Amino acid sequence: MKSVYMDYAATTPVDRRVVDAMEPYWSQIFGNSSSAHSFGQAARDAVERARDQIAALLGADRWEIIFTSGGSESDNAAIQMLRSQRSGGRHLICSAIEHDAVLKTMSQMESLGFDLSIIPVDAAGLVDPDAIRSAIRPDTALISVHHANNEIGVLQPIAEIGQIAREHGVLFHTDAVQTYGHIPIDVNLLNVDMLALSAHKFYGPKGVGALYVKKDTPFYPLIFGGGQEDKRRASTHNVAGIVGMGIAAEIAAAEMDEEGRRILRFRKLLWQKLRSELDGLTLNGHESQRLENNLNFTIYGVESASLLISLDLEGIAASSGSACTSGSGVSSHVLAALGDQGVHSHGNLRITLGRFTTEDDIDRTVNAICISVRRLRSLSGL
Repeated sequence: MKSVYMDYAATTPVDRRVVDAMEPYWSQIFGNSSSAHSFGQAARDAVERARDQIAALLGADRWEIIFTSGGSESDNAAIQMLRSQRSGGRHLICSAIEHDAVLKTMSQMESLGFDLSIIPVDAAGLVDPDAIRSAIRPDTALISVHHANNEIGVLQPIAEIGQIAREHGVLFHTDAVQTYGHIPIDVNLLNVDMLALSAHKFYGPKGVGALYVKKDTPFYPLIFGGGQEDKRRASTHNVAGIVGMGIAAEIAAAEMDEEGRRILRFRKLLWQKLRSELDGLTLNGHESQRLENNLNFTIYGVESASLLISLDLEGIAASSGSACTSGSGVSSHVLAALGDQGVHSHGNLRITLGRFTTEDDIDRTVNAICISVRRLRSLSGL
């Protein structure tokens, strides 16, 4: 019996339609997109077509899209560009539950002489826009709050925070890696200046992403070299990857609404069945203000590592949080920030559903979790 994949927040399988669209750009349309000859121009046309596809799903202009290697580079580029400014503010603001691509970059900026204010979240994982407002200083240069958290899936009030940033003349960046291609995004309604995304989170290939930079926003390159991306990001284009990202965006635009409704129904069914079979379950994060596919919860009487091993043996691939810190031995900073004295860190499970999840997958997952939890509780004498 095949294994069931329930870790779509970590990465998604590449859609077969995306693979088919990418294939010619490895060996047939292989030119360097910066070359003037016909081979290069064919590649260049493909890159620009993908730029249009990606911008369309954001309500953005095509030249507001900068291709990168993925979400981490996009986040780094948005934040580290402040190192190149000759004048301006030296104060940064972010939430306590940002992805490490933001938090660790912010920490690096601190080591370079910037000041950092980290805004706490409430017990449901939400950032209070008024707390952001109160943290702004005359020298605040950038605010960064992600659109949705990668562990608990909580959607933040980005439009409201963006409006506050705009009123104070502060740049606003959001990591939308978990939301792009899954829920509607209009950069104009969100009031963002920069927005990061990554193809492998919405059924595209790994190793390619993009950064939206609003027109007239000052921007300094993170990577220097050639003149690609209007001199904003040097490096020969990953044409096949960019093509795949564009097709993945186009598919998402056509199928997002129906897919979201189906996944939400499955998530509610999963949670309902688990709660009817097991006691001692606590949902982590806001009950409704969260991504449709995310179910993050704590199970009393079990330990996360043992539970994940048991589930894997039962043929279920899940996680306890961010794939980027899996195996590090460090408890989740996201769950700790919810304020329950670390209780959330033990027996935590993140189930994330996706495009290829079936109702049979839901039933198999519920069965495997119940078997594993009962076995582990029995071994603990509970």
